[in-house]
Amino acid sequence: MYDTVLLPTDGSESTETVVEHARDVAARRGADVHVLYVIDDRAFLTMDDDRAAEATDELREEGERATAEVAAAFEAEDLEVTAAIRRGDPGDEILATVDDRDADLVVMGSHGADPTRNLLGSVSQKVVTEASIPVLTVDVSGENA
Repeated sequence: MYDTVLLPTDGSESTETVVEHARDVAARRGADVHVLYVIDDRAFLTMDDDRAAEATDELREEGERATAEVAAAFEAEDLEVTAAIRRGDPGDEILATVDDRDADLVVMGSHGADPTRNLLGSVSQKVVTEASIPVLTVDVSGENA
């Protein structure tokens, strides 16, 4: 049922909880895992070119660190894992990667159920509502993680 699991990461410590869920699914199903980090370049629109290039380089380094750490967790379990870094709107890039990698499941973090806020982060909400495959959201707010 699940041959390829897509795990988007933002490099935060809360990703650990998401990794646990994705690792469980992948191990039980014998699925490959694709780890994705997206450089969100929407904030670069107001920066001058030199500053935008510097910020992109910094985020690329963060993405390389983040994807390597997450991939290592799967490799330690002898699971097949690949990683990629993309640039653009995170929601759009996650959805494009679902198609590019022929993913069967997305496992990603969300911000929990604070009734004064949107139930999901804007990226999670976009992926949940627009993905053509199941999306497992994991509360990373710290309250229930």
